Amino acid sequence: MTEAVLKNELKKGGSSYSSYKESEADWLGKIPDHWILSRLKNYVLSPTNKNQSQKRKFIALEHIESSSGRLVNGYEPEMIEDEDSNLFESSDILFGKLRPYLRKYWLAPYPGICSSELMILRPNNQIYIPKYLFYLIQSEYFIALADSSSYGVKMPRTSWEILGAKKLPIPLIEEQYKITKFLDYQIAKLDALIAKKELLIERLQEKRTALINHSVTKGLDSKVQLKDSGIYWIGKIPINSQIKKLKYICSLIKDGTHLPPQRTVQGIPLLSVRNIINGKFVNLDDDSLISEGDFDIIQKSFVVKKDDVLLAIVGATLGKTAIVEDMHPFTIQRSLAILRPKINAINFKYLHYFLESKKFQALLWESIGFSAQPGIYLNMLQNFHCVVPPLPEQIKIVEYLDNETQKIDMLIYKIKGNINLLKEYRAALISAVVTGKIDVRGEA
Repeated sequence: MTEAVLKNELKKGGSSYSSYKESEADWLGKIPDHWILSRLKNYVLSPTNKNQSQKRKFIALEHIESSSGRLVNGYEPEMIEDEDSNLFESSDILFGKLRPYLRKYWLAPYPGICSSELMILRPNNQIYIPKYLFYLIQSEYFIALADSSSYGVKMPRTSWEILGAKKLPIPLIEEQYKITKFLDYQIAKLDALIAKKELLIERLQEKRTALINHSVTKGLDSKVQLKDSGIYWIGKIPINSQIKKLKYICSLIKDGTHLPPQRTVQGIPLLSVRNIINGKFVNLDDDSLISEGDFDIIQKSFVVKKDDVLLAIVGATLGKTAIVEDMHPFTIQRSLAILRPKINAINFKYLHYFLESKKFQALLWESIGFSAQPGIYLNMLQNFHCVVPPLPEQIKIVEYLDNETQKIDMLIYKIKGNINLLKEYRAALISAVVTGKIDVRGEA
């Protein structure tokens, strides 16, 4: 089913109710005449019972996806004992108190324990069926309400004392069942369409990776004679290419500061792997800042320059890479390594593509050491090998990959835009239905 057909079908999903009344809540506006409005705490509990030394499945804030109401892909809850965690039961709703605009919510299908950053909501089943309340919490209205009632600057959070005092709409129980039945059906169609588009993005990214991998290890000429590289993970390479260790083709290989200074309200950005987005190194609104004095001290050890290649060497995103472009002064944390190519040895863009290649990324993950989190030691990184064609050939490879990857990236960008529109439409549909803006009782 195409997006246009699906949207048209959903638009026909319901008309307005026959009569409305003022809700006395500015954020909500009018509600159907037969609905009631009541404080959330009147019919919903937020229990904080601590775990009494029993093993249960553990859910933390980072285990819940933003906006989808699902756990992050691939996460299987562990059975643990944690006396600082709160007990939740099947059909309880978990809602992220920290930065509520992130839209982290989950309807529990089984009992477990959760971190204190998650608020537990347990509805009175005679007033709210859990699935309806779950949809209500997903609505634009509720998220805006939670966000506007949060406190704190860097890490705003809301609380049950604040949210529990807010008034929310309550349809009749029979109507709630019809609303949830309608939304279950329509949201399933939207989610299926989103999943297909996400799968298409995965395939395009695989194609992009394969293209880079072949170009930097085998070159552009399919007829060129190959020779054994002598390196097991690289295999055969073009006869005119060489194999060199990174330390011989880079004038600098160094990680960021191991002793990050105290953060300040104003100052110089202290950036990390989170600043690598889609292969680019960028500033973010909430970057950590350090004083100019501390920045000057770090600068004595290393200075990040334009055309340096940055590689994530610590953490779950190990292997992410980006080229430094023209930026205001900044420095980096130890999660990143600087690789500064020798001009007469290797092109900086070619090195960036080589580090992105599937074979090099696989080598990184085969070579990790563990402390608190996975990482690569600098002395190991320096001795990793790189396929080095003659410089003119490197330039040709870079130009080819720039052109071909841009086509793929633009297609991925377009698909992501479509996904965002579908997600916005999904949120708008939920909001309209659970607040009575459209009547779907006859459609359920």
